[in-house]
Amino acid sequence: MLAVVSNDRIHLDPRTLRGLAHPLRVRILQLLRDHGPSTATLLAQQLGLSSAATSYHLRQLSLYGFVADEPEQGTGRERWWRAVHRGTTVDRVDPESFPDFEIYLRAVAAEYAARIDRAISEIPTRPTAWANVGTLSDWTRQLDPAETEAMLAELVEVVDRYRRADPDTPAPDGTRRVQVQLQVLPVFDEVRA
Repeated sequence: MLAVVSNDRIHLDPRTLRGLAHPLRVRILQLLRDHGPSTATLLAQQLGLSSAATSYHLRQLSLYGFVADEPEQGTGRERWWRAVHRGTTVDRVDPESFPDFEIYLRAVAAEYAARIDRAISEIPTRPTAWANVGTLSDWTRQLDPAETEAMLAELVEVVDRYRRADPDTPAPDGTRRVQVQLQVLPVFDEVRA
């Protein structure tokens, strides 16, 4: 597993994976990716934490290359941070890295669950045009590994055809950020009759 940057994404290796093997770091990085640069103080307010705790985790994210200073926004002692990459991927995991990988994946899964929870809570207050937009659905298919990879590649291709939400660019009129969550998971715990 190698850390490779391509198309504004970082592909994790065992060293960089350690930098994200903390639920709070995954959440901080996601906030910076979704909303653009911020300070430790502003992030702390959003997360209900102390500035010292967020500062520590921002420094750790910086050490591993996930965030960097945003000097254009800082004034005096105020330090602004930005996400270096728009996304993170892990292609393969070696057995020695599995404990860090598991922590990272569980933090990502918790973030996805929190997004779903927030979206459900927002349904009654959505504008009329957005009232019934979206889905929370699942489908089960019987696939082999090659078919699973092919399906995933096609789904990613479809998502990639649509406009990226960029916190540094004004959104076109009538648009909202739309988060696409996709879980493609083989099931090995089935009980067969």
